[in-house]
Amino acid sequence: MKLQGIRVVDLSLFLPGPHLTMMMADHGAEVIKVEPPAGEPTRNVGLRKNGESVWFRNTHRGKKSLCLNLKDEAQREQLLALIDTADVFVEGFRPGAMSRLGLDYATLSARNPGLVYCSISAYGQTGPKRLMPAHDLSVQADSGTVFLNEGSNGEPCSPAMPVADMAGSLMALSGILMALLRRTETGKGDYLDISMQDSLVAWLPNALGPVFAEGRSPVVKDERSWGGNAMYRVYRTADGRYLTLGGSETKFADNLFAKMNRPDLAEICRLEPGKQGEAISYLQQEFSRRTLVEWSEWFDGVDVCWSPVRLLHEAMEEEHLQEREMVFEDEQGNRHLGVPIKFMDEPARVDTRLPALGEHNQTLLDLIQEV
Repeated sequence: MKLQGIRVVDLSLFLPGPHLTMMMADHGAEVIKVEPPAGEPTRNVGLRKNGESVWFRNTHRGKKSLCLNLKDEAQREQLLALIDTADVFVEGFRPGAMSRLGLDYATLSARNPGLVYCSISAYGQTGPKRLMPAHDLSVQADSGTVFLNEGSNGEPCSPAMPVADMAGSLMALSGILMALLRRTETGKGDYLDISMQDSLVAWLPNALGPVFAEGRSPVVKDERSWGGNAMYRVYRTADGRYLTLGGSETKFADNLFAKMNRPDLAEICRLEPGKQGEAISYLQQEFSRRTLVEWSEWFDGVDVCWSPVRLLHEAMEEEHLQEREMVFEDEQGNRHLGVPIKFMDEPARVDTRLPALGEHNQTLLDLIQEV
């Protein structure tokens, strides 16, 4: 596997750090999760099956658990000795916390020059907001993406996805892999300052036209991606379900309205977003005449970007995800998310075992003594 032989020591909690280190574990890295005496918080968050929370199961599989009280000097020294053997160190605390514990980059890199050290925080290690407490919702609100998540009443809605968390996770993974690649040439590690806000803002190229070109915020309902384009919208069906049109290329408008015997409305879809009201009104009326199942049959064979709005449990049962092994079940009947990074050679091998709190303490402490 691609990361076999890489040892990761992970002090992070909740989602961004644990998610990225799980992806490393899936591809062969040895990931040692350092847990506080109370354990990783997500062990006890949300619904459980077979004794473990679904959240914990899908962020901590295949890892080892080392339970330490880092306020205890002797246990902190044990951690330092372990980090001396590591390739990667990940932490997700507020700036300054690691320095107070003597676990800052300067200290660790002096002992282990090849260490790739990754800090993930809400706002980064510099700047006036660096010490502000924040989780995903606060970061999204502060970055303008909650504003973009406008409901039909024109008011912002709580976002459904933890995009700041996950953007931070993926940016951190990318940075760690870059640093490991560079280390093969230099022998030297590096320090990564990953901000969830930076990571989220970097995902906004398609949203910033009005901001960068005209110095204004977008009128959300009139923008191409959020309702201003007839061919890129959510529509209600006769049975109270929903479908989406998700491709604004004019060829799809031509194909759709040709089958609806209204080719004239394809011309409306060539107008700029926010001026396609005639086509939108027609489609709202038409889609309300049939059920979602009927529309699924109607669209069969039509070259149009469309999709049913599936309920979440429906989506996880969908045949395509099963074939792609993105949802699978282990021998105990626990369901898991699969691996999205699919190599032809050396594919991931998912180890669905979960560590008990502190399960690997003795093994890892024996390892330290042998070094």
